[in-house]
Amino acid sequence: MTPQTPVNKADAAPKARSKDTRNTGPGRLLIAVYAVFAISATARAGYQILTKFSEAPLAYLLSAFAALVYVVATVSLAKAGRSWFKVSVAAVLVELVGVLVVGAISVFDSVSFPHETVWSLFGRGYAFIPLLLPVLGLVWLYKRRPAPHSRPV
Repeated sequence: MTPQTPVNKADAAPKARSKDTRNTGPGRLLIAVYAVFAISATARAGYQILTKFSEAPLAYLLSAFAALVYVVATVSLAKAGRSWFKVSVAAVLVELVGVLVVGAISVFDSVSFPHETVWSLFGRGYAFIPLLLPVLGLVWLYKRRPAPHSRPV
């Protein structure tokens, strides 16, 4: 019978912390794509609202909302910790619902969307990346979910 090696809590902590981060490996690419969408959607919405808001107020307000969602997703994906993880999940879920709802409405009620938004027609104007991005984001978040809290014995 061999004695068991004592568990060193210092060795376990870095492993748990490494899974709590979402900004490593492929996560960096995901964050970069979200950042590009955050910048482009913010610029597009700002320009549309400032120059031609009366032409399609609903579409332009949805563009601004999409920009805000992308900014929140970018920041929360880049930050470590359980709270930021929850914010990331919420932002990416809101994005997915937004793409699906706005995409469907823009297909079936094109009168409400005389001008496209980032989520119109399921992101067709952006090579459908807005439809694919939240799915990839949720998969990444699932793989990088924080370890459950350990309970004292």
